[in-house]
Amino acid sequence: MTNNHRILEIKKLRTVFTGNHGRFHAVDEVDLEVYEGETLGIVGESGSGKSVTSLSIMGLLPRSIASIEQGEIRLEGRELAGLSEEEMRRLRGKDIAMIFQEPMTSLNPVFTIGEQLSEPLRQHTRLTRKERKKKIIETLQAVGIPRAEEIIHEYPHQLSGGMRQRVMISLAILCDPKLLIADEPTTALDVTIQAQILELLKQIKQERQMAIMLITHDLGVVAEMCDRVVVMYAGKVVESAEVRTLFSDPKHPYTRGLLASIPDRNKRKNEMVSIPGHVPRPDELPAGCAFAPRCPEAQDKCLVQKPPLLRLDRQECRCWLYENVEGEVNKIAR
Repeated sequence: MTNNHRILEIKKLRTVFTGNHGRFHAVDEVDLEVYEGETLGIVGESGSGKSVTSLSIMGLLPRSIASIEQGEIRLEGRELAGLSEEEMRRLRGKDIAMIFQEPMTSLNPVFTIGEQLSEPLRQHTRLTRKERKKKIIETLQAVGIPRAEEIIHEYPHQLSGGMRQRVMISLAILCDPKLLIADEPTTALDVTIQAQILELLKQIKQERQMAIMLITHDLGVVAEMCDRVVVMYAGKVVESAEVRTLFSDPKHPYTRGLLASIPDRNKRKNEMVSIPGHVPRPDELPAGCAFAPRCPEAQDKCLVQKPPLLRLDRQECRCWLYENVEGEVNKIAR
């Protein structure tokens, strides 16, 4: 973290979906902060609530089935929850931007790269057509795209996956947003291209002092990219810490299970470690701790009571293991 200027603050966010099985919480009382010039990693298995959190921030939830039931989402002090679609449209691309998982489905196949990159500049700036073209070419070159003058006249299907992802990054940073959300930005790419994209994001952060929220299930990416980490499970934050602390002294059994599953950590054993079971569906959560059915350290209390988020010396953790002898929790974080 380079300074204490807070870009994003989320308090008690609860996002509710309504479906055939009734109402359920996909995100439940999530708290997190992102500061200028830092990268915050959001990790967890599929179904943990990572992407729903990001869509809640961006105001991109499907309004017919999803809504923010409670909580605050503040971008530099401005409340985003409850803004109209028109008000959010003025912010997206300008103050807050997002890189999605799959660039081929995120880019419009019937418009050229130049036409798609022109849109946020038309919406958020007063640049002339000539100035917009110059800005687009400069941004494409900045993210390592060769022959940018030619690519602006091409269509997404004419580019490789790595080039499309670089175009998506260009689209996201064109208007210098304060916060960049990257949702699994390297998932569909091969290992070599992944490394290039991650290095590019690091470079962008350093040069522009941009706050980045990086959503991933890859702890190797977290170790390489992040300053702090939030671990999510079944819609809740179960642990948060600085990245070195999390890797050297993980507290929550779920975090320890994720770290144990990294192949490099098990070369001597010559085996792959995995967490048994799967993340429960939001409409099938157990009465107690959501991780208890999969937890090797679960106690009777874990099955019937939900643990609060506790503040420990260097991190926060949602687990009854850190209840003190008298049965009272250590300092409750929030």
